[in-house]
Amino acid sequence: MQVHIRPFEARDLDSVVELSLRAWVPVYESFAKVLGPEVFQRQYPDWRASQRSEVEDACTGGKAHVWVAEAEAKVAGFVAVVLEPDGGAGAVELLAVDPECQGRDVGTTLTEFATTWMKEAGVALASIWTGGDPGHAPARRTYEKAGYTALPLVRYYKAL
Repeated sequence: MQVHIRPFEARDLDSVVELSLRAWVPVYESFAKVLGPEVFQRQYPDWRASQRSEVEDACTGGKAHVWVAEAEAKVAGFVAVVLEPDGGAGAVELLAVDPECQGRDVGTTLTEFATTWMKEAGVALASIWTGGDPGHAPARRTYEKAGYTALPLVRYYKAL
């Protein structure tokens, strides 16, 4: 699959939001299994609405640098990068690939593009956050393949 990266444009917003929501279904299904229904509902009462808002803000809020991956004449994924004010550190804030395009190097291409862009911008330390649950396993493989080092963290929840 030929992947082309270009800057996000306003006309991409609906496609980016919709592919993101489809991409994150397995993640939130995994969260629900790990947390159980009571804790999951309290922590993520409407994950689709909150994710939609987060993606829209990343794409239009002006804080992030955003690019889309095009493949086969459609938006196949996106990445949003945020730089620290001093420019010394940067983070991939969001990255999603349309489920129809997963496993076809779109995520790898986006990760490598974002990493190279940060390096060229003078960033000395790049980071990417992802989950340790089964739903995030493909993302972890992509980031490790790109040379990122994982720092295992654990977050605990309890319904009260």
